[in-house]
Amino acid sequence: MEKQRQKYLFKWLRQQQKPIKKLLTLNVGLATLSSLILVGQTWLLASLLHHFIMQQTPRSELLPYFIGLIVGFALRALILYLRERIGFNCGRQLRNIIRQQILDKIHSVGPATINGKPAGSWASLMLEQVENLHNFYARYLPQQMLSAIVPVIILIAVFPLNWVAGLILLFTAPLIPVFMILVGLAASDKNQQNMAILAKLSGQFLDRLRGLETLRLFNRAEEQTEYIEKSTEDYRISTMDVLKMAFLSSAVLEFFTSISIAIVAVYFGFSYLGQIDFGSFSDNTGITLFAGFFCLILAPEFYQPLRDLGVYYHDRAAAIGAADAIAEFIETDYQTVQPDHDQHIPNQSAVEIVAENLVVLSPQGKTLTQPLNFHLAKQSHTALVGQSGAGKTSLINVLLGFLPYQGSLKINGIELNQADLTQWRKQIAWVGQNPLLLQGTIKENLLLGDIQASDEQIDIALSQANAKEFTHHIGLNAEIKDGGVGISVGQAQRLAIARALLRQGNLLLLDEPTASLDAKSETQVLTALTQINQAQTTLMITHRIEDLKQCDQILVMQQGQLVQQGHFEQLQQQGYFAELLAQRHQDVQ
Repeated sequence: MEKQRQKYLFKWLRQQQKPIKKLLTLNVGLATLSSLILVGQTWLLASLLHHFIMQQTPRSELLPYFIGLIVGFALRALILYLRERIGFNCGRQLRNIIRQQILDKIHSVGPATINGKPAGSWASLMLEQVENLHNFYARYLPQQMLSAIVPVIILIAVFPLNWVAGLILLFTAPLIPVFMILVGLAASDKNQQNMAILAKLSGQFLDRLRGLETLRLFNRAEEQTEYIEKSTEDYRISTMDVLKMAFLSSAVLEFFTSISIAIVAVYFGFSYLGQIDFGSFSDNTGITLFAGFFCLILAPEFYQPLRDLGVYYHDRAAAIGAADAIAEFIETDYQTVQPDHDQHIPNQSAVEIVAENLVVLSPQGKTLTQPLNFHLAKQSHTALVGQSGAGKTSLINVLLGFLPYQGSLKINGIELNQADLTQWRKQIAWVGQNPLLLQGTIKENLLLGDIQASDEQIDIALSQANAKEFTHHIGLNAEIKDGGVGISVGQAQRLAIARALLRQGNLLLLDEPTASLDAKSETQVLTALTQINQAQTTLMITHRIEDLKQCDQILVMQQGQLVQQGHFEQLQQQGYFAELLAQRHQDVQ
């Protein structure tokens, strides 16, 4: 990762701390108070040892010092407990906020963008990568401020007693952050690579798991197992590289800390042996035992905040690696239909759709169709035909409000990109080729269409969708596993149609609704759809000739263009539609 990118991501991470600024300030304030108590404790301990060893003071007279030490330890323990709680709450709040930002962005860009990546990649982004931000806010940011505050407090306490010890601490302190930064730069790159490998592995594993049946049928299960094993090994190696960098960072910090403390200890040792007689501001008293103990006890505490920062620097590197994908997704300017407009499309019995020079755009701004002009009258039944890639699904997605567009697309006289999309989608009933059934009972899935639906309405919808023949045997409380496991594809399709019927939308969008049904069920479902279509406006993607003959009009698309439109009798003998019919006859034969 480039240094400029790392700097930007670090700045981005710091910008996210605004909601928890008060908690972070409280955390740092408590830690500062703890450092002041530490200086007081050290003064008490050094004084106690000086009185006990050098002045032979009776133990009874030293009791206040012992009490002061105990109170100091208790206060510091309490502060440490409070800091841990505050730090955890900081990390938890930021994780929730960033997850909400990701969810809002996913909701904004819609399924057209989400389907561009494996589901496992999104799961990794929402879970592991956001989780890697926790310690950055819980530990690293407070420690970054404390690494400057605590050493200054200790220097202020040490310098009046011994300026040499103060200079040793002052000039050796920069060695730790310098080497910490050098090791941390490499650690950040390793963490970013680790996050990328994890996201890839998550997507691969979930996709292979979903396609396990197909892999077994084509005898490729063992091959894909080896592929997953290799990807897992790559992730293991990457993780070990990250850990090696973390351990290297800790070893470097411990080494220079030990050397620095040893220099202070050697100085005081030679002072007490009479080899050194400078360092104290008072020439009369010289270097006392109190000063030696005070400085030596505080020396490790002087480097401790820097050492802790070095330990948490790994959390900084992990956060930057995780933030790369998070910030990229959140900040990418996808072109979307904004859902926060306040114009409401009139909720009538059916809708009228008028498109003029309609150009469908991808979330990246790429044109997916040529200018389209068509009119769907109220309560009309329109078929949309064309080969794969002609732009049919793109047109459905723009009607659902999932893709942006140029030109004009009016629903009951209201421009769609100026309408309240949430209110508009409540008027739509949709059935796709591969309907999604959630884990739960059959009845719970049906109630997604209308949570207020009565048992009688459910029974009518199941009958119209020709689904009652199997729901009668297994019951509406039968459990459906994740992905529709437990029922056949055809049964799932009929349940999806029943769910759409319960919704009673003013616009019915059908994307090959009978693609997974046998001939008998297909005929029955189409008959049911024909009956309910009389009260709704319907747009259906289909290749069945029987469906086309019953339509009020047919829209024919080719390579993103609307090349023909009209009744079946008008189109069957001419142009591209005649070619599609001929191809359909050949496929059936």
